[in-house]
Amino acid sequence: MAQSSTTGSRLRRELSVWEAIGLSLALMAPSMAANINPQGTAGTVGRAVPLAFALATVGVLLIAYTFVRLCQRFHHAGSVYGFVGATLGPRAGVVAGWALLGTYTFYGVVTSTAAGIFGAAFLEGLGIWTGQPPWAGFAVGAVALLGVLALAIAPVRGGTRVLLSIEGVTVALILLVSVVILVRLAGGTAPGGHTVDLSVFTVAPGTDASALFLGVVFGFLSFAGFEAAATLGEEAREPRRSIPRAILGTAIFGGVYFVFVTAIEVMGFGTDDAGVAAFTASSSLLGDLGTQYVASWVGHLITIGAAISAFACALACAVSAARLLFALSRDGVGPAPLARVSAARGTPALATVTVVVGMYVIIGLTWFVLGGEPFTLFVASGTIGTLILLVVYALATVGAARLLFFSGRREVAAWEIVVPALALVLLGYTLLRNVVPYPEGAAGIYPAISAAWVLLGIVLVIVRPGASRRAGQLLTSSEGLGRTT
Repeated sequence: MAQSSTTGSRLRRELSVWEAIGLSLALMAPSMAANINPQGTAGTVGRAVPLAFALATVGVLLIAYTFVRLCQRFHHAGSVYGFVGATLGPRAGVVAGWALLGTYTFYGVVTSTAAGIFGAAFLEGLGIWTGQPPWAGFAVGAVALLGVLALAIAPVRGGTRVLLSIEGVTVALILLVSVVILVRLAGGTAPGGHTVDLSVFTVAPGTDASALFLGVVFGFLSFAGFEAAATLGEEAREPRRSIPRAILGTAIFGGVYFVFVTAIEVMGFGTDDAGVAAFTASSSLLGDLGTQYVASWVGHLITIGAAISAFACALACAVSAARLLFALSRDGVGPAPLARVSAARGTPALATVTVVVGMYVIIGLTWFVLGGEPFTLFVASGTIGTLILLVVYALATVGAARLLFFSGRREVAAWEIVVPALALVLLGYTLLRNVVPYPEGAAGIYPAISAAWVLLGIVLVIVRPGASRRAGQLLTSSEGLGRTT
C-alpha cells in the first residue's frame, strides 16, 4: 500500500481482476458508445465508420502496451499522475494527472447527458413523456447524476460489481441483435434490400483518406476509459497482475466488439448516401435497428439498456476522477480535505462530491446560461475530453519509453521500442488533424478549451513549485510506486 502523510487516506485493498475489469468496461461503456459515438465518425468518413474504428483499435492497443508495462511496475490511485511522475518527474506527473482529471470530468458530463438523452427517448417511446421540451435530456441526466453521486461514495467493491453486471447484460443483448441483423443481411431478408457489404471497410470516392483521423477521435472516445482500472492500483489484490490483465483484456474486447458492431450498424442502415444519412440522424442506432430487424420491444430494450450503460459510465467517471483528485490532494497538490477517506465507506467521499458538483456546473452552464441542447453538450464534452486524453496518452507513452529503454536498466526486448514510437506517431497525427486546418464555428472552441485545461495544469505547477517538489518526494518514497523485485 502506498505510504501517506495524510491521516485517513488509505484505500482498502479488496478488488479482484474482474472488479477492475468492471470499472474499465463501465467507463468505456461499449453499449452506450455503440449507440451514439459512430454517428460522429460518419459525419467525416461516411460509410467507412468500421475502418475508422479499426484504426482506433490499433492505436488503443499500442497505448495499452504503455499502461500494461507501467502497471507491471507501479500501482497508484492517481493512474497517470503516478506513472508520469515516476518516469518523467513530478511536474510532468501533476500536469498529466490534472489533464486526466479533466478528461474524466468531461466524460462524466458526456455520459450523464447521454443517459438523459436515451432515458428521455425511452420515456417518449413508451408514451410516458410525450411532446418533450429541448431540455428533457438535461432533466433526466441531472436525476441520473444524483444516482451517480449516491453510488460513487458507496464502497467501491459493490459499485464495480454493479457496473460489470449492467454492462455485461446490455452488451450481450447488443451482440445477439447484431448477429440477428447479420443473418438477415446474409440471407437476403433485410429491410430495404440491404445485404452484407464489405465496402464499409473502404473510404467512399470523394472522401479524403486523411479524414479518417478526424473520425478516429470518436473511436478513441468509444475506447476511452479502457485504462481506468489503473486508478484502482491501491485497491486491487495483486495489482501488478490484475490491473495489466484488466487493461489489456478490455482493449482487446473493445476492438473486436466495436469493429464488428459498427460494421453491422452501417450495413443495417445501408451503405449508400440515404443509408448514411439515416444512420447519422438516428436517435439510437441499435435501438432503431432492433425495431426494424427484430421487434419494437427489442428496440425499446436496447435504448433503455444504453441509458443504463451511460449511467454506469458516468458512475465510473466519477469513481476515477475522485481517485485522481484524492491522489493529487494527498500529495499536497490539491486541498488537504480532499485527501480524506471516509471511515465508514472506505472511499474518498469529499473528492467524489467535488467532481460530481463540477459536472453539474458544466451541465448547468450549458442548460441555463448558454441555452444549448443535450446532444450539443454531448459532442462538445466528448471532443474536449478526448483531445485532452490524447495528450495524457502521449505523456504516459513517453514516460514508459524512457523507463523501459533509456533508464539504464532495460528489462524488455530492444525491438519493443517500436510500439511506443508508433503510438506517438498515431497520437500526434490525430491531434494534428484536429487542429490543422483549425475547425470553424462552434467546433473551434473545443480544441481551445482542451488546450486551456492542459495549460492550467502547467500554470499550477509553475506557481506552486513547492507542492510539485513535495509530490515528487512522496511519489519516490511511495511503496506503491516502487519497482517490482
